[in-house]
Amino acid sequence: MDFNDTPEEAEFRAKAKAWLEANAPKERASGRGDEGHMAAAKAWQARKASAGYAQITWPKEWGGGGGTPMQSIIFGQEEAKYGQNYGYFQIGLGMCVPTVMAFANDETKARFVGPAVKGDEIWCQLFSEPSGGSDVAAARTKAVRDGDDWVINGQKVWTSGAHYSDYGIVLVRTDPDKPKHKGMTMFWIDMRAPGVEVRPIHQISGGSDFNEVYFTDVRISDAQRLGPVNDGWKVSLVTLMNERLAVGGGTGIDYSTIMTLARDLNTDKGPAMADQAFREKLADWFVQSEGLKYTRFRTMTALSRGQTPGPESSIGKIIAAGQLQELSNAAVEMEDQYGIIDDGTISPLNAAFQAGLMSSAGLRIAGGTDEILKNIIAERVLGLPGDIRVDKDVAFKDMPTGR
Repeated sequence: MDFNDTPEEAEFRAKAKAWLEANAPKERASGRGDEGHMAAAKAWQARKASAGYAQITWPKEWGGGGGTPMQSIIFGQEEAKYGQNYGYFQIGLGMCVPTVMAFANDETKARFVGPAVKGDEIWCQLFSEPSGGSDVAAARTKAVRDGDDWVINGQKVWTSGAHYSDYGIVLVRTDPDKPKHKGMTMFWIDMRAPGVEVRPIHQISGGSDFNEVYFTDVRISDAQRLGPVNDGWKVSLVTLMNERLAVGGGTGIDYSTIMTLARDLNTDKGPAMADQAFREKLADWFVQSEGLKYTRFRTMTALSRGQTPGPESSIGKIIAAGQLQELSNAAVEMEDQYGIIDDGTISPLNAAFQAGLMSSAGLRIAGGTDEILKNIIAERVLGLPGDIRVDKDVAFKDMPTGR
């Protein structure tokens, strides 16, 4: 494992630092979700795109920087110091548009990739359904062929950013006579097309980042199809693997954050840092955080050497999400009655732990639940036998659905 930048990487880091110092807004816009915050996010995305920093690893002809994965990581590290990672474009550029680039025709790619990189258009991912849980292949939203068109009916749920997205990719059932993994097709859709209804979901955190999306006789062209008919599961795997990598990238809260709180906090038992039980938890979180850090360094080392990272990157999400929930819960408990205050101007550390606690449950679901990821690690990393699937060869229409 190599902890140092190569001379070329050090040169790029210096260049990125200089550009960020000259161009990054000194203050991040507040009020996520309002027009001012969105405008600031789009302006920053456009500024990065014009300098080739928006999607560093993408080809220049598609609006990218034509750079390396390590350059992308380095820029992300430096950009994080300015707090300008707004999040509106993560799903589109990290999951949806790469799927479009891999499976769409040249006309579609030419139409959508550039505007997405510049931040002019935002995308969402329409996979999860009320009756499917974490089983993406259990999708019941259907598309029926009608000449050169398809007609979509059904419902998706937990769709992040659907209320402000311009376009989305959607996985639908196109042949119920085939087993569930073999009868689906992927399409891109206009989120403002007739028959598409988006209903924001009010979350426990007070926000409404997730949505229900209803499709009622939504007519789309076959030209909007991504990949072969009934082969949508293979297409979706491209999106899902990108999603798990993005979700597992880190939480922002770690052992050092709660240690900062504990140093200045007195409980009914005395100083928090003097509590032996807390110190034992702190040691566990430290070990987890160091393990995650060095696992990511291992991935970065492989990228720096031009190698393909191994399966260790799949571990990050399951550890990071669980640790965020544990840390946040412990901190809120430590604050006692003041833990219920989520006003960032009053609560310690700008209410970071309150926000972390409210969002952590969703993070353990997004990108695959803990149980799904444990199966993936067991089967694909450790080589253990796969789960028995009694529905493997059963037509989707013949699968039991409950009473």
